[in-house]
Amino acid sequence: MAEDDAFTEHRPLLFTIAYEMLGSAADAEDVLQESYLRWSAVDPATVEHPRAYLVRVVTRQALNHLRTVRARREEYVGSWLPEPIRTSPGVSEDAVLAESVSMAMMLVLETLSPAERAVFVLHDVFGYTHGEIAASIGKAEVTVRQIAHRARKHVHARRRRFEPDSGAAREVVERFLRAAATGEIQALMDLLAPDVVVIADGGGKATAVRRPVTGRDGVAKFVLGLARNGTMAARIEQAAYNGMPAARFLTGGALDWLVAFEIRDGRITGLYGMRNPDKLHRADAVHALDRGGHQPWKL
Repeated sequence: MAEDDAFTEHRPLLFTIAYEMLGSAADAEDVLQESYLRWSAVDPATVEHPRAYLVRVVTRQALNHLRTVRARREEYVGSWLPEPIRTSPGVSEDAVLAESVSMAMMLVLETLSPAERAVFVLHDVFGYTHGEIAASIGKAEVTVRQIAHRARKHVHARRRRFEPDSGAAREVVERFLRAAATGEIQALMDLLAPDVVVIADGGGKATAVRRPVTGRDGVAKFVLGLARNGTMAARIEQAAYNGMPAARFLTGGALDWLVAFEIRDGRITGLYGMRNPDKLHRADAVHALDRGGHQPWKL
């Protein structure tokens, strides 16, 4: 059917929008399912630009979903991290896309209001105009401009510069893992930036430090402690998650936890560890992400 073809064609773009607005692959999939049901009830012949129409539907569904999950996240046990998504090498080739799905940026987006998040994502990441966004979220264009200014100021004050997944970044990760395994503290310290931070998400369902660990000394001691107690003794695979180099720790062939590395100027500035099993059981699937070439709504 034509509607199936259109939805399938634009699915990577729609998933990327929903994920960036929600920080959860599971929630993004729910939004896409709801959006597909709405799309399937529409006569395709009445829609001149299917992609624009679908983006608007997904945006509205994601906004509704985001408002319902915010209260749940406020009651979260320990530090909350976005659900990690395994990404293809091509993501790192688009600097805007790689930054927009990075753990650090997703955490900044989490501090925005739902409307601010939607406007920032659609305008600064996907390139839609204020007028187009206004038509999508049901607000006046002047209001959207004000929201965009407020959101951009907030994000730019808190964003962390990083290097996307690359051969050089993976080499840094490899050296880090080797230094941790062998207990070479000086080699470890040399790889850590002075302001490095560790954030771990266990969700109250797996052991994880509940508060961020900051600073080179604290992080080095924390990592070496994990190595000594055998936590890092699992089989390790390198991969890419959220456009960042990452390490997968497998025990008995099953993914036990994963760490995404934020790297700047050859040093590690952030380690984002996921142990919450609810956020790991889809971690093997590679997600196709797409910002798409901008096309006007014309609805």
